[in-house]
Amino acid sequence: MADKQINNDELIANIIKGIEAVKGENITIIDLKHIDNTPCDYFIICEGNSNTQVNSISNSVQRVVSKELHDKPWHVEGEVSSEWVLMDYVNVVVHIFQKNIRGYYKLENLWGDAKITTIDSQY
Repeated sequence: MADKQINNDELIANIIKGIEAVKGENITIIDLKHIDNTPCDYFIICEGNSNTQVNSISNSVQRVVSKELHDKPWHVEGEVSSEWVLMDYVNVVVHIFQKNIRGYYKLENLWGDAKITTIDSQY
């Protein structure tokens, strides 16, 4: 871990860079900072088309964040099945879904008053 405090904006930018590097789709940022009793400041949600791609997205995010910011996730879950991988960077939590699993859980609908930003992928 780096000695300096990592800026959320830098972290988010590098997470998105890692997602886009392996063609992750439908990237959404949910800003939870101004909502009481939320688990973090931001959710970043994206999807892959297979368990292989979901796993590749997770690996790419970890690689980019490690290289650029010298940081790693506090906790990672779901890499075995790769249907839904959760990466916890404390203030930012990344959810990488297969499309059908994302549609089932609909995390974007949990906080109606959150600011939701959709990212236009650059690849």
